[in-house]
Amino acid sequence: MGLSGISPLSLLLILMIILALFGSNKLKTLGTDLGEAIKNFRKAMQDEPQKSSTENETSS
Repeated sequence: MGLSGISPLSLLLILMIILALFGSNKLKTLGTDLGEAIKNFRKAMQDEPQKSSTENETSS
């Protein structure tokens, strides 16, 4: 058994169906876009505490 009761063979079959539906170029584009979105989200989360501490110092 794999993740949450899904066998590795089932995961492979699902991956092959997704690849057939969208094609490798579309999946590459989706992966790149998802990676950039995660990177931007992490950057925004790191910048937010710095902005909050700066605002607290100026309002005091």
